[in-house]
This record gives sequence, structure tokens and C-alpha cells, in this order.
Amino acid sequence: MTEERTVQDSIVETVHMVRPNHMNAAGRLFGGMLMQWLDEVAGLVAKRHTRSNVITASVDNLRFIHGAYNGEMVVIIGKVTYVGNTSMEVRVDTYVEHLEDGMRHPINRAYFTMVALDENDRPKRVPRLILQSEEEKAEWEAAEKRREMRMKRKAEGF
Repeated sequence: MTEERTVQDSIVETVHMVRPNHMNAAGRLFGGMLMQWLDEVAGLVAKRHTRSNVITASVDNLRFIHGAYNGEMVVIIGKVTYVGNTSMEVRVDTYVEHLEDGMRHPINRAYFTMVALDENDRPKRVPRLILQSEEEKAEWEAAEKRREMRMKRKAEGF
């Protein structure tokens, strides 16, 4: 029997307070620090979906929309958007949450390709993804297009 999971089964949300040691020379959250947080969330999402070890195969569409500053609260949410045979795409959205009103403003979006590993660190089949909403179906279709672009870039040597 083939394993299946929903998008909701593996959603991860983390919260970080931006501190002085997270800042770059321009007084904003250092992009490398944010990338570490994003990779951790993507890994946790993939581990929840596969219930196994995973590795990051690639990151694309990493868009820095707005900076985050000292004392701000950064919320990172990850979810599976697409599964192949041994890999899956994980969308990771980042927001700054304003304490005054609880509003979240997007500052970053990235798409990670994660690969599931067996006990011998070899790629293994991932559970199928049950799509329950029109939004999830639309995200799957967009992920298929991103996958085609990744495959094209790979074939071209990028």
C-alpha cells in the first residue's frame, strides 16, 4: 500500500526574534541567517512528510522582498507543494509579524527541493500528496512548471 499524506500533515511554523547577532553591516537581518532558518524549516517539513532523513537538493526562487530589523519577530511557514518519486518541493514563506496589531507582512519566499533518504543514505520513495483544496491543486500545477524549469536548467548545465 502506498503511503499518502496531506499538505496539512507536514506544515511547520517557526518564530525567531531578530537579535543583534543576526544583523548584517547594513543593520538588517543577515541573508545567510535567514537562509539557515529557511533550510531548517524546509528540512522539518520534508521530515514530517517522509518520516525519514532528508537532504536539500536545491533552492530556487529565493526572493528577498523586504528586510527584517533588530527586535522584529520573523515567522517562517513551510509546506509541501509537490512530490515526485524521491523528492518533493517545499514552499517556505517568511513574514515579519508586528506586535502592535498581529499583522504579518511577507518578506521572503523560497522553494526547496528535498530528497528523502533511506537508512543507507540512498534516495527513497516519498509518500504521495493528497490535495484537498483548489489552492493546493494550483500550487501543485505551479510546482510542476518550476520542476520543468529546474530540469531544463540542469540539462543546460546550470
